[in-house]
This record gives sequence, structure tokens and C-alpha cells, in this order.
Amino acid sequence: MKYLVILGDGMADLPREEWDNRTPLQKANKPNMDLLAKSSEMGLVKTVPDTLSPGSDVANLSALGYDPLKYYTGRSPLEAASIGVTLTDTDVTFRANLVTLSNEENYEDKTMVDYGSDEITTAEAAQLIADLKPLIDDELFTLYSGISYRHLLLWDNGPVGAKLTPPHDISGRKVTDYLPDNEALLRIMKKSNEFLPSHPINQDRVKRGLHPATSLWIWGEGKKPALPAFYDEYQLKGSMISAVDLLKGIGKLADMSVIEVPGATGNIDTNFEGKAQAVIDEFKRGQDFVYVHMEAPDECGHRGEADNKVRAIELIDEKVVGPVLEALKAAGEPFSILLMPDHPTPIVTKTHSREPVPYLIYRSNDAVNGPSCYCEEEAKAQNRMIPDGVTLMQRFLKRA
Repeated sequence: MKYLVILGDGMADLPREEWDNRTPLQKANKPNMDLLAKSSEMGLVKTVPDTLSPGSDVANLSALGYDPLKYYTGRSPLEAASIGVTLTDTDVTFRANLVTLSNEENYEDKTMVDYGSDEITTAEAAQLIADLKPLIDDELFTLYSGISYRHLLLWDNGPVGAKLTPPHDISGRKVTDYLPDNEALLRIMKKSNEFLPSHPINQDRVKRGLHPATSLWIWGEGKKPALPAFYDEYQLKGSMISAVDLLKGIGKLADMSVIEVPGATGNIDTNFEGKAQAVIDEFKRGQDFVYVHMEAPDECGHRGEADNKVRAIELIDEKVVGPVLEALKAAGEPFSILLMPDHPTPIVTKTHSREPVPYLIYRSNDAVNGPSCYCEEEAKAQNRMIPDGVTLMQRFLKRA
């Protein structure tokens, strides 16, 4: 038996009046997902415990079968694992976004224009971080480059418990009430803002009509995590396919094979075909379990891009679900597919929420009568709720 998880980050949403009260999942043309739904178990699953924030870190740990109440130590340490930063027990890490802030003179008066600096390229960001490092790094702090706007700050023997706000939660808002309550972290953010706007890369981006990366924004505090190996938990050889460091880090910490896909960006311009081929290749080389993560719907939700979110879902259906489904059928071995979001990212709020999400479990050797559409409404209509998301993996693998 082969097991495939197709995770559309932030894919769930709320009905929109201008779409006849349909969600993006209902509006999207997604024949392959709907075909699976007709022969699948479907329901709702709560991926985020009430005591934790509805981040992709918590929700994906839950979806992968790791109890976030037991294993979650913060977002940034998971990303540190992806970029190869070895942590000690006393290190504290932070996500450091390259963001676009408005140009008021006082930092406290600025507005969060863009939490990802127009999806700045990894090459541009790497140069900005390299040039910024001499101003930030000292005996306590070290800045590390990641992918696109997502970077890492390490504080040697740093404190925990700072009040920090994800930048994607405050798009379009004045930052005054959301600044860190830790003076050292705020000082680093202000120092970066003194340096970055005049950098040639940012000046060039402005000329090209793109948002410049004008500041670091620090959030996502955490400490060294430890996950048991996926194989030890489930006796399955597993692979992780994702464009983002968060999921790659989870995969590495779980001792899964982490697959790099050229051209995978974490947005709607990602290499969907490459991800599908990576799934097929991993099964061909003998892997039992593949977790393929697509970030695009989440990014579109954060930006309030309704039509692009629909398009992202359609691309996942056309370029990933369809080809992988055909390849699995052609291989002739029984297979199971779990299709789900990690959390909703409603277009109207532009941030994550903790509502239960629709899941679908298809088994090639045990088809059932399911609904006609994979969407929130049909999932709710099945009257099947899994209140503890971490148990969904056991259900999917038929271990409980």
C-alpha cells in the first residue's frame, strides 16, 4: 500500500456573497478532487488545539500525526532545521521576514504594506541578508538566510516570552500596537530599516514597480525541538515535498527524505508539475508515504487575492492531483490518498483561523459512496467530525 497526503495550505475558506455564497473550493473547477470525493470518506477535522495559535506549523504537525501539544516548541526552530542551523538547548530562534513598511520617519508610525516584499526572490534576499549581517551579528545574535522573504534570527541564550506578531496578520495596519515588547529585537528591526531602503537591490525593485524589502520583522519565537522519526512511529519510509523551510524542517526532524524541487517557490508560480513528478519518483524508488505540501492557496489568502486562490486550487487539481492519481493507478499497487488543508486562510481576514477543515480519504481497494464535491459544505454534511487532528493520521493509515 502506498500512502499520499496532498496538503493545500490554507485552502479552506468562507463563503463569498459575490460568488453566490460559495467558497474558493466550491468555485474552483477541480474535476480530479471531486472525482476522488465521490468514492471517499469525507468529513471535518480540527487540526489546531484550542490552546495554540492556528499556524501552519501547529496544523501541519497535527496533520502529519505529531501532537503539537507535545512536540511544538515554536515555528522558527522548525525552519532552522531546514536550513541546517544546529541549535543548542539554550538557543532561541525567530523568524525574520523581509517586509515592506511605509516610509514614515518614525518606525512606530509605519504601516505593514507587504509581509513578503512582493515575494522577493531568494537570490535578492540572500544578498540583502548577507549585506545586513555585519550590522546585526554579534556575540548574541546571528542572522541566517532562508527562502524568499523567510529568514532566521538566532539569539544565543536568549529569553523567551516576547510579545511578537506575525506580519501576515497585520497587512495594511499601522504597526504601532504590534511591535515587539523586547527592546533588543525592536532595535534590530529599526537598524535593518535604516539600512535596507537605500540598498541597490531595493532601489532597483522600486524602479521595476516592486515592493522593496525595507525592514526585518521578527516573530515566531521558539527553542530546539525534537520529533520521533516518522518510520519509528509508523514503520513507513516517508518523504516530504515542499517549497518552504517550515515543512522541510518538519521533514528533516522526522527523519523523512526531504525532496528539493527546482522552481518550487511556495506561491502560485511554483513548479506544480515538478512536485507531481517528485511524488511519482518517490513512490517509484520504494517510498511508502509521501507528503506533498502546496503553499499557494495560503499566500493568496493572505494577500486577499480571491481569484488567484481559486486558480491556485485549480492548478493543484490539474497539475498535481490528476497526474499523480493516473500514475498511481498505472502502477497497479493499492494506494490511499488523504487530501486536506492544514487550516483555513479566509480571504476576508487575510490570516489563519482555527475552524475545522474538510478532509478526504480515498482508498483504491476500498472505495465508498461519497459526496459529489470536495468542499467545506459537503464535508460538514457528512456529519463526521474528528475533534483531535493528530488522530487523523492513524485513521488514514488504518492504525486506529
